[in-house]
Amino acid sequence: MALVLNEEQRLLQDTAKDFLSKYASVASLRKLRDEHDHTGYDPDTWKQMAEMGWASVILPEAYGGLEFGFLGLGIVLEESGRTLTASPLFASAVVGASAVLLGGSEQQKQTLLPKIASGDLTLALALEESHHHKPTHIATTAKMQGDDFVLNGSKFFVLDGHCADKLIVVARSDGAESDSNGVTLLIVDRNSQGVTCHRTIMADSRNAANITFENVIVPSGDILGAVGDGWPILEPVLDRGRVAIAAEMMGCALETFERTVAYLKEREQFGVQIGSFQALQHRAAHMQSELELCRSVLMQALSTVDDAPEQLPLLASLAKARLNALVKLVTNEAVQMHGGIGVTDDLEIGFFLKRARVAMQVFGDTGFHKDRYAALSGY
Repeated sequence: MALVLNEEQRLLQDTAKDFLSKYASVASLRKLRDEHDHTGYDPDTWKQMAEMGWASVILPEAYGGLEFGFLGLGIVLEESGRTLTASPLFASAVVGASAVLLGGSEQQKQTLLPKIASGDLTLALALEESHHHKPTHIATTAKMQGDDFVLNGSKFFVLDGHCADKLIVVARSDGAESDSNGVTLLIVDRNSQGVTCHRTIMADSRNAANITFENVIVPSGDILGAVGDGWPILEPVLDRGRVAIAAEMMGCALETFERTVAYLKEREQFGVQIGSFQALQHRAAHMQSELELCRSVLMQALSTVDDAPEQLPLLASLAKARLNALVKLVTNEAVQMHGGIGVTDDLEIGFFLKRARVAMQVFGDTGFHKDRYAALSGY
């Protein structure tokens, strides 16, 4: 596994950095929040991102993709974490595209993936049914009725659920509520009759929704994979999402750290720069060492998606647990070192603190992944 980026990857990183700092900065997120934007992101900016190929980085060329690899996508996500970019990149181009790529029929791939690659189709995964991540605890039902399925249930914390064109709904067609067997993945139009969507206003301004399904008719042709056998598809999709959100958190942590160090060099107290205080230097050094350790973990996890998928469950949980801890440490220290002004709306540093707290819950918090890592390791 290479621990440094090659020339093409560095070019992608520079391109992403330049574009996002210009068109999708934290100031852009603030504007979307203050104007109570209905969509929650700028469609024109998303279209430009898709035109640069970011929505198709992991997709095969046969479906309009760049086939640049998951590490390339991680580079873009890290830069988006630096600016807290509001876009459907994670929900659609990572999670949604992975679900279709890993579980879709050839016809579904030919129909959906080129539209995802061009940015003309957005997807969202409707999974969670409680306030904690429990991916196998599914009470939403999909019952056979003739050649169709009837969907009933509720989903919470559906990222980009209020604005996605289609939802990938995790439902139970058989088995007990906590059983991984009997899980079925269904593709549902968000505007289908019986679908009710309520957008939630998140602390970090990230798009999410609570969605209910009441006797929603889903044709059998819109099932991803085999009926009742959705877990072997869902688990690697979630692991891809965990590694991807870890990359976004790395960007968040790096930007927060760099802004904090810059503040330590300019803020004066008792006639000297506070960066000269040894206690603050030690705390900054600790953050720097944790950043470097997590960088290695993240790059290995991103590389594993394409190079060693059999190791992905272990590395995905390791990356998510470590990046959860990292982003919590760095954002906490940033607010402490900025003082009271760090949590006011005047400074942008508070935006990173809020984003960190929400991202830490996406697809499993630290406790969930420590327990999963131990179980996968045989403990």
